[in-house]
Amino acid sequence: MNPNLTQSLGMKYPLIMAPMFLVSNEAMMKAAIRSGIAGTFPSLNYRKEGELPALLERLNETKAQYPQGTYGVNIIVQKTNPLYKKHLDACVAAKVPFYITSLGNPRDVTEAAHSYGAKVICDVTNLAHAEKAVQHGADAFIAVSSGAGGHAGPYPMHVLVPALKNAFPHIPVVAAGGIASGRQMASAMVLGADAVSIGTRFIASAEAAVSEEYKQAILEHGMEDIVLTERLSGTPCNIINTPAAQKMGYKQTGWEKWLGRNPRTRKYFKMMVQMKGMKLLEKAVKPNNYHQLWSAGQSVEMVNDVMPVEEIVARLMEEYDETLRSFR
Repeated sequence: MNPNLTQSLGMKYPLIMAPMFLVSNEAMMKAAIRSGIAGTFPSLNYRKEGELPALLERLNETKAQYPQGTYGVNIIVQKTNPLYKKHLDACVAAKVPFYITSLGNPRDVTEAAHSYGAKVICDVTNLAHAEKAVQHGADAFIAVSSGAGGHAGPYPMHVLVPALKNAFPHIPVVAAGGIASGRQMASAMVLGADAVSIGTRFIASAEAAVSEEYKQAILEHGMEDIVLTERLSGTPCNIINTPAAQKMGYKQTGWEKWLGRNPRTRKYFKMMVQMKGMKLLEKAVKPNNYHQLWSAGQSVEMVNDVMPVEEIVARLMEEYDETLRSFR
C-alpha cells in the first residue's frame, strides 16, 4: 500500500468504491466510510433541487463519526453537463474531501478544490489525457482500463498503469477496471498502482438500491457477456450484452459521428445523446423493467454473491493480505 495516497485521501485501505451512475447511493457511501475506504458517487445521481447539499451534510456527519473512511464526488466536467457549476458550488460549500473528474477539462475543479485543501483525481484512459490533467493541477490519476464498467478505456490495466507510472512517476495512480478480488488488488499494486477503484462488485451489494434483476445479472453473466457500446452516451461504455443492448446497437452511425464532431452541433448532439442514455439507464435499474440496459465491467466474472458493503470490503482486504503473505 502507498501510505501517502491513503493518508492524503483520509482512508484506512487503498480502495475506492467507484462512482456509478444511478447505483451509488447514500447507504453505500456511509457503509464505505465505516469500512475504512472511500465511497464515491456521481453528482448527477442527485439532480433534484436541494438533494446534493443535504446529502453532503449527512456524509460529513458520518465521516466525523468514522474518521478511518472518507467520501468523494464524481463530477462530469463536460460542457454538456448542465448541473456542473451548480454541483461544484455545492461541493465546495460542503468542503467535499476529494473529487473525481471525468470527460473534460478539470481546471475549474482543481482550482476550487485546492482553495480549501481538497484533492482531485482525474479519470484518464491514455497518456495524452494524463498530460492534460497534470497541466490543470490533477493530484492523482484513475487509470480507466478496458475492463471497466461504464466509460472504459482502450488499454488493459497491465499496460496503462505502468505506462502512467513511467511517464509521471510523481503522480499517484489508482487502477480501475476488471478488479473484484483482493488478489486482483494485489496485482494492481505490483504494477505500481497506489490504490484501486472497484465498481461492479459493489452493484451486488445489499445496500445497492437497484433492481434484483440487475443484481442477478451481475451474478449470472461472465466476462464474455460484456460489450462496448457508443450508442448509450456517445462515449465508449461497457454494458451487459442483453437483448435490449443488442437492439440498441454498439456503433454510432456515420451521421451521428458527424453530428458529434461538427463544431456547430457537437455540444447539443452530445447533450441529447447523454440525456437519452440517462433516461434509458434510469428505467433499467427499476424493478420489473424490460429495458435491460445494465452497466457493468468484465469483473462480473468474479462476482458470485450479494453481500453488505462492509463484508465485501472485509473479504477484499483479507484476500489482499493473504496474497501479499503468499509472496513473502
